[in-house]
Amino acid sequence: MKLVFMGTPEFSVPALDALHAAGHDIVAVYTQPPRPAGRGKKDRPSPVQKRAEALGLPVRHPKSLRDTDAQGAFADLNADAAVVVAYGLILPAPILAAPRLGCINIHASLLPRWRGAAPIHRAIMSGDAETGISIMLMDLGLDTGPVLMTRKTPIGPAETTGDLHERLASIGADAIVETLADFESLKAQPQPEEGVTYAVKVDKSEARIDWSRDCDAVDRQIRALSPFPGAWCEIDGERVKLLRSISVLGSAPPGTHLGDFTIACGTGAVRILDAQRSGKRPMSAEEVLRGMTLPETLS
Repeated sequence: MKLVFMGTPEFSVPALDALHAAGHDIVAVYTQPPRPAGRGKKDRPSPVQKRAEALGLPVRHPKSLRDTDAQGAFADLNADAAVVVAYGLILPAPILAAPRLGCINIHASLLPRWRGAAPIHRAIMSGDAETGISIMLMDLGLDTGPVLMTRKTPIGPAETTGDLHERLASIGADAIVETLADFESLKAQPQPEEGVTYAVKVDKSEARIDWSRDCDAVDRQIRALSPFPGAWCEIDGERVKLLRSISVLGSAPPGTHLGDFTIACGTGAVRILDAQRSGKRPMSAEEVLRGMTLPETLS
C-alpha cells in the first residue's frame, strides 16, 4: 500500500521497520519536531525521525495539523492509509478523512479498556492479568474508533512497564502488517459501551511510595512506574528510585527494613531487585547495598 506513517517515540519504531520490510510504499513519515535535550539543550530528533532518515524516507514534522496548508500537504500525498503509533498530535477531521482507507492506529491496550495516554502503566498498576494491542480505525474521539484486530498477551508477575513496552511494540508491528495484508477481509467491530476505562497520563505525584499500602499495591506501583518516572522513597535524605520488585511474606511496621532490601508494607513486604540512587545508573539491589547502609525504617 501507499502509506503515511505517523509516530514519534521508540515504541513506534518497530512498526515503521515492519511496514518498510513488508514492502509498503511509505511516502512520508510524520513525527514531532526535534526538541531540546541533553546537557547542551541541542535540538534532538525523535526516534522515529532518526530511523526514517536511516531508511531514506522523507520526514515531516509540522507543529500542528489544524491549518489548511498542513492539511492540504497531507491530502496531496494520496495515501491509501495512514498508520498512527503514538504520534502525539491530535488528528483533525480533514486529516482523518484524507487517506482512502482512513487512519489506522496501533494502541497498546485491549480497547475499550485503557483508552488514553498511559495504557501500559495503568494496566500494570491496576493488576491486570493481560493486555495487548488493538488495531483501530481512528475517529474524532479519544481511542473510540472501531477495532480491526486485537492481539492479547499476559502480563508477567515481575514485568515492568519497560519490559511490556518492548513486547507490545513488537506485537503491534506484527499486527499492523497482518492487518494491512488482510484489510479487505477484515470487518471493523465497534467498541462495546461496557468496560471503558481511561489511562490518564502518569503524574509525578504518584511516584512517592507509601509503605502503609499493601505489598501487592506497592509492587505494582514500582513496576508500573519503571523506568519512568520511577517510584521512589527517601533513604537517609536521598531520593532513591525503586525499579524492580516482588511481593514477599513479612510482618513489621510499614517501612521497616527487614534485610536484603526487603521492606515491610501495610500487609506483607516488598523485596527490591533493582534501584537507582540519585545521579547514578540503575543497579541491582546487591550493588546498591554495597554502597549504602539502609536505616531501620525507610520513609
